Amino acid sequence: MIDTSHLALGELKEKISETLGLTRTREMTLQVVSFGYKNGMPIDADIVMDVRFLPNPHYIKGLRAKTGLDAPVQKYILSQPIARRFLDDWRRLILTLLPHYVKEGKSYLTIAIGCTGGRHRSVFCTRWLAQQLRSSGHPVQEFHRDIDA
Repeated sequence: MIDTSHLALGELKEKISETLGLTRTREMTLQVVSFGYKNGMPIDADIVMDVRFLPNPHYIKGLRAKTGLDAPVQKYILSQPIARRFLDDWRRLILTLLPHYVKEGKSYLTIAIGCTGGRHRSVFCTRWLAQQLRSSGHPVQEFHRDIDA
């Protein structure tokens, strides 16, 4: 019998795993998803970031037909001072929050990043964040919902 009166969800999961002799990993499954607001927000997103404040490569000749996975678009976005500052702050915030989500018992987390069409800014930021999380030792799935829309 487990007294759950004063246990948070994460503590309850730990207690059950301990009682059953299960090994519990302190990691969670992360998914980072790019999307376009014109197609609606992903309904399963836990954290949503709007990057429409970044200058839009769609309006730059030669970049419109490309995506955030292409080097010229990445270079354009990174040339914006606000982009570099945002990305650094965003990475630090997410890395700060992850252990707290785990502590609360969350086993998966979906981070959605949106721009107008879901082809340039959100794709670049999603790829960048996924790479940063992987380099910090987190398993990450990366998905670009509207890149071909």
